[in-house]
Amino acid sequence: MKTIGMLGGMSWESTVTYYQVVNRLVKERLGGLHSAKCALVSVDFHGLEADMAKGDWDAVAATLVAAGQRVEAAGADFLLICTNTMHKVAGQVEAAVEIPLLHIADAAADAMAAQGIHKAALLGTAYTMEQDFYTKRLTARGFEVIIPDADDRARLNRIIFDELCRGIILPESKAFAHELVEKMQAAGAEGAILGCTEIGLIITQDESDCPLFDTALIHAAAAVDMALAE
Repeated sequence: MKTIGMLGGMSWESTVTYYQVVNRLVKERLGGLHSAKCALVSVDFHGLEADMAKGDWDAVAATLVAAGQRVEAAGADFLLICTNTMHKVAGQVEAAVEIPLLHIADAAADAMAAQGIHKAALLGTAYTMEQDFYTKRLTARGFEVIIPDADDRARLNRIIFDELCRGIILPESKAFAHELVEKMQAAGAEGAILGCTEIGLIITQDESDCPLFDTALIHAAAAVDMALAE
């Protein structure tokens, strides 16, 4: 079994999901008392969020590069950045380590391809929805990506940072998530990418008729596949 390297804390609410999923899946596949071999570095999100808000992505990259190198030094065989938005600096992190980086958008693309999805709504932070670092990775794979309108993007972004990253789950935000998915379906989306690792806290597949691609779950499952591959 390979050691899964994880860069977490962005936010820690979803890093918990990663840790639970990789261990549960390893146990299911190997049985007995097996658990995942992990090397986790969890960063302080407060300063990173401030750097993001200022547009200082060089500072964000520097923080994550240093953390990624610590994960590698701890013995990880490959690396996950346990958040969607921070994949804006995935290239810098990947260049600074010698172990492979398992990109979250690639894992999402594989999952959509397996279900025959061609056109998907991308839901996430404003950074993820409005900048091209994520969508171009998907369009390069042949997917058509659509995003919510400006008001819905702003509301979803506020919910992520003011509520979900703080562990706050409000019924009105859950209702909004359902309405937003339905609106994106009406706009032609065949599925919805939960392109923020916290969105799965307010909407899950058993609550929606639309195919949902929860990137936290997908990324963690892809990590187990990689860890257990011959």
